Amino acid sequence: MEITTSTIQLNTPDGKMDGYEARPKDGGGRPAIIVLMEAFGLNSHIKDVTERVAREGYVAVAPDLYHREPERVVPYKELQKAIGIMNRLQDPKVMSDVGAVISHLKSQSYVKAGAIGVTGFCMGGRFTYLAAAHHNKDIKAGVSFYGGGIPMGKPSPLDRTGEINCPIQLFFGAKDQLIPQDHVNQIVKALTDAKKNFTHKVYPEAGHGFFCNERESYHADSAKDAWEKFKSFFAQHLK
Repeated sequence: MEITTSTIQLNTPDGKMDGYEARPKDGGGRPAIIVLMEAFGLNSHIKDVTERVAREGYVAVAPDLYHREPERVVPYKELQKAIGIMNRLQDPKVMSDVGAVISHLKSQSYVKAGAIGVTGFCMGGRFTYLAAAHHNKDIKAGVSFYGGGIPMGKPSPLDRTGEINCPIQLFFGAKDQLIPQDHVNQIVKALTDAKKNFTHKVYPEAGHGFFCNERESYHADSAKDAWEKFKSFFAQHLK
C-alpha cells in the first residue's frame, strides 16, 4: 500500500511534541494506531515500524516521548544512558502526551472515528498497558511488545488493570533478562482476575527486543509470528 510520511507537531502542556506520522495515500477514513517508542527514542526502527503499520491500512503516529529532553535518540549500544532518560519520564505526563496524539487523530478527516489503537515496545509496551487504562474511552485495542515494568510504579499500570476496557494482546520472550517471568505471571493473573479480554504469548527462544531487527536480540521467527498476530488482532478490533 502506498503511504505518505511527515513529521507533525502536537501541543502538550509542556510545549510542542514532534510526532512521526505515516498513513495510506488514498486519504479515506482509516483506523489509527499510536506507536509508542522504546527507551532509545523515536529512532529509525520506530519510524520503520510506524511505516509498516501504515502499509497495513492504518494512520500511524509515533510521538516523541523524549520531547522534554535535550538528547532524544540514544544508540542501542548505550543502554544505561537510555535507561537514565527513560527513568526521568513521569507516567502522568506521558499519558498527556498520548492524549495529545488522540486529540490530533480525532480531529483528522482521514481517521475513522472511534477506531484508535495503541502499540508499544519495551517502555512503550508498558505505556501501552497504561494508555489502555488511562484513555479507556478512546483506545479500542492495544498490543504490548515486551513491556517492562508493568507491575512497577505508584500506581503501577498493573494497579489500573480494572480500568482497561479494550482487548489487549501481550508478547514476551522467555529469555528476556529485563522482564522477570514473575512479572509476566502477575500481569496474566491481574487480567484474568479482572475478566479482561486479553491474549498473550511468551516466545521460548526470544529475549528482550526480539522484534527489533536493528538489535542483536532480534529473533526473526518470533518477530514474524508476533507481526502476524498483531495484524490479525488489530484487523479484528479496529477495521
